[in-house]
Amino acid sequence: MNKKLLYIFLIISVLFTSCIPVKDLVYLQKKGNSEKENSISMIESKPYRLQTHDVISITIKASDPKLVAIFNPTADGSELDQSESGLYFNGFTVDDHGNIRIPVLGEMNVMGFTLEEVRLKIEKQLLEEYFKDNASIFVVVKLAGFRYTINGEVGSTGTKTLFQEKVTIMEAIANAGDITTTGDRKTVTIIRKTPNGTEMKDLDLTNINVMDSPYYFLQPNDYIYVKPLRQKTWGTGTTGIQSLTTIITLLSLFTTTYFLFKG
Repeated sequence: MNKKLLYIFLIISVLFTSCIPVKDLVYLQKKGNSEKENSISMIESKPYRLQTHDVISITIKASDPKLVAIFNPTADGSELDQSESGLYFNGFTVDDHGNIRIPVLGEMNVMGFTLEEVRLKIEKQLLEEYFKDNASIFVVVKLAGFRYTINGEVGSTGTKTLFQEKVTIMEAIANAGDITTTGDRKTVTIIRKTPNGTEMKDLDLTNINVMDSPYYFLQPNDYIYVKPLRQKTWGTGTTGIQSLTTIITLLSLFTTTYFLFKG
């Protein structure tokens, strides 16, 4: 009788330790002294500063398209290919010295500049050297897609590209097919290259206060890694049924082995 109670106790213990609790699967929970009670708060998002190997799209427009045709990648005045491959081949890549080469305007250093600063820089040079102050020119400077890389316990790993100005960690993960059941949502690692070196930061996506983190908004070329939970290493299953099935299989194997050796 005591052995039966011991076996039952062991089964219950394994079930509780091997199953993944719901609280480890739910995003943005209110924990501890969280003050986000249906409130709206401003999330700080610093403007991105260009780095080497970034690809940017520059379009110069005017009331008379012929006046600015020579400044654009498609000199024949046709529409620029807005696909990912089109932007890559027709965009302007920041070289190892932080420069880009623009038709007619020549080399321009953009390393460490924001997109808005690059736009103003181009407009200033155009007005000073090629147009009058009252010329109605319009310059658009954008990143040729928001690129990031995600790896680990997600539905789809690899380098992703989103065509939008800002991307949050939640949007990036959703775009990668969400974190799997065996992924650790409490320690999602962000690896970010900056002019001062490489930064690493772990985010707890189950805590609503993660929205206050400066890493909540990604920057282009960020690397995201989702670690596996211990339950995956144990291999006992992610749900109660899976764990129970595993335990029953092990007990059956143990019992069969015991009787074979006893016999």
